[in-house]
Amino acid sequence: MHIDIAGLPADQVVFATSPLAELGLALHALSEPGHHPGLHGWATATAAALEPDLADRMLEAEFLWRNTFSDVFMPFSGIRGGDGRTGATLAEELDLLDKLDDERFVASALEFTCASHYGAGSPSPLNDASMRDRALELAAARGPRQMDFTRRLLADPASVRGWVRRLFEDCDQAFFADTWRRVSVQLVADARHKTELLRRKGLAPAVGAVSAAVTLDEEAGRITVDKLSEGRTSAVDPVIGRGLTLIPTSFGWPHLMVLHAPGWRPVIHYPVHLPDLPAPASVELLQLRLEALAHPMRMRMCRNLARSPYTTGELADSNGITSPEVSRHLSVLKKAGLVTTRRRGRYVLHQLDLTVVARLGSDFVEGVLR
Repeated sequence: MHIDIAGLPADQVVFATSPLAELGLALHALSEPGHHPGLHGWATATAAALEPDLADRMLEAEFLWRNTFSDVFMPFSGIRGGDGRTGATLAEELDLLDKLDDERFVASALEFTCASHYGAGSPSPLNDASMRDRALELAAARGPRQMDFTRRLLADPASVRGWVRRLFEDCDQAFFADTWRRVSVQLVADARHKTELLRRKGLAPAVGAVSAAVTLDEEAGRITVDKLSEGRTSAVDPVIGRGLTLIPTSFGWPHLMVLHAPGWRPVIHYPVHLPDLPAPASVELLQLRLEALAHPMRMRMCRNLARSPYTTGELADSNGITSPEVSRHLSVLKKAGLVTTRRRGRYVLHQLDLTVVARLGSDFVEGVLR
């Protein structure tokens, strides 16, 4: 994922908080607690306290935040002629949401039906019959709630916009106002710290402090976000308005999201750093590790190496292959960072790094230890 920033002045890179964006991720954490193991307590207590009517309405609209994260939660980025600034309160950001034109609101609300067109842009289903049919077709494939929502949205955008705003206001009253008071202190402090880092040391250290997955190539004038998804956007498009916004979130980990819709200012939505959270591995390293473990012989060797240290000769005897073959397999596992090596006298011992492997999945660890 690339963001072009060549020629962008430092004062147009903004770290800011967004209560509406945080509400979106709080709703996501409620609907997908498995993505956020550190929030199980909060999610369980919050869900249990919801009034049935509000819980039902949240279920009606959860595709806005469950599987895709709709850009309706970042309206400040998409207002034509706007300044790209977030609101100080949820009410202010809901007012910004009201300022989105119908075409942008509808396109954002229907991202779950047209994710493949997200980065490339497409005509509005309000004005293009083929896109309208496509949205209805994909909504029908997702389920009756999605189909009903899509039909209502396309028939009467104003009514659905009002319904969505009331839903967010009721979520605020039910649980989010208290949640925001608690988490906003940390988010404001994080945004202030990175703003000061940007002012004193420049963009590269500030971007580096956001996440190990975000890097700046100053020579190319480009920020790269290490994600499996691909996309490109510009923070220096004069038609859209120059600027890049970076928003911290307490609910986001492990998600690192980039708003890169055509015609919108780019936004990086990043989880605040917590000492007990592991740093993310790069996508390249993840691919190396999965490919290393996919080979049946290396999986058999991992079974040995998970239990105790082995020499090359011991692995050869145990698995019925030659020492050179063992060395080649070990080389792949070492390159992926899955095996540690230490010397004991004249012997070299190899062992599986269970801490690293566990981050790939407990099923594999349990399998090799079974």
